[in-house]
Amino acid sequence: MTLRLPAPAKLNLFLYITGRRSDGYHDLQTLFQFVDFGDVLCFEEAPGLSLSPALPGVAPEDNLIIKAARLLQAHTGCSKGAHITLTKHLPMGGGLGGGSSDAATTLVGLNRLWQLGLDHDELAGLGLQLGADVPVFVHGRAAFAEGVGDIFSDATPPEPWYLVLNPGVEVATAAIFTDPNLPRSSPVLSLEQRLSMPWQNDCEGLVKKRHPEVAKLLSWLLEYAPSRMTGTGACIFGTFDSREAAESALNKAPDGASGFVAKGRNISPLHTALNAL
Repeated sequence: MTLRLPAPAKLNLFLYITGRRSDGYHDLQTLFQFVDFGDVLCFEEAPGLSLSPALPGVAPEDNLIIKAARLLQAHTGCSKGAHITLTKHLPMGGGLGGGSSDAATTLVGLNRLWQLGLDHDELAGLGLQLGADVPVFVHGRAAFAEGVGDIFSDATPPEPWYLVLNPGVEVATAAIFTDPNLPRSSPVLSLEQRLSMPWQNDCEGLVKKRHPEVAKLLSWLLEYAPSRMTGTGACIFGTFDSREAAESALNKAPDGASGFVAKGRNISPLHTALNAL
């Protein structure tokens, strides 16, 4: 049996940092939405666990895909193995959740391949051990997230067309969250209050100062659409009413920037694919 499943990108439609905990983690409020573009993983039953191709600079056992598979084996006592093939489209350090999405698709895919029968809540609990964003990808619904991003409720924001652009730099999330100049005092508001006001990303100003490429690309994109940064960057996105308008802007993107056009999805493409099996 072979399973081929998407690992979609996510966008943080807004991101507010409401405080810093004693353990160094941050309390935040963010709105996650998926897009119909991302990595693709293929799972085949095989002896042991293997992944191809290897990611440059990442040891196999440090890859979140292998970590997710090992965690699932340990949790269930499953002795089955798999070979996993990754087709990588999402940049590392881009704020699109590529590693977390890959981990979530691995948990969900191997749960199906190995016929383990775990529900999404149990898989999300495992995913939280791998990263704060993994449960949202497992859950598969657009979500308003609070806490460290692990407390979430379903949301139904509009599903526009997006132009997502990568300025070609990698932003270290840890460096942003440890920077003393990061704003950390946004008020805690309800989702309804957040939806009624203009959206922003509290990390954007700091990232623009540290990475001029991000600032330049945001300024360029604002000529075509409302635009913001996702997560801690470096990727930015603009909203459009049509695919044609978004692709027209993509065709004019400045040198050094790459990107893609995708539709916002409140139901993850991963779950759409699973339901079609």
